[in-house]
Amino acid sequence: QVQLVESGGGSVQAGGSLRLSCAASRLRNCMGWFRQAPGKEREGVAGFDAYGNTRYADSVQGRFAISEDNAKNTLDLQMNSLKPEDTAMYYCAAPKYGGTAWVGCTFGYWGQGTQVTVSS
Repeated sequence: QVQLVESGGGSVQAGGSLRLSCAASRLRNCMGWFRQAPGKEREGVAGFDAYGNTRYADSVQGRFAISEDNAKNTLDLQMNSLKPEDTAMYYCAAPKYGGTAWVGCTFGYWGQGTQVTVSS
């Protein structure tokens, strides 16, 4: 079992920045961030794959950066140049067998989510 608690969401104007943080009971390979907008499926945004490489969705490449602090067991997502289409609930995710597949991993532990709203 992995406990995940996100923080750092909020409202920002287009072009602004936000930093999300996830406090995890422990970090593992295949940690990541997902998002879900109203009426859309949950999608992978940024993550570490099984080899420790950072992976990004095409829509956020060059704007978002994922990082982790193993001493603090935190997983952060720096989001720059935000766009209205980035508006969504953002979830921290940890690997679990049989979960949602993305970047060669399966994610099955989820935080409660943190809302990000970007206005034009």
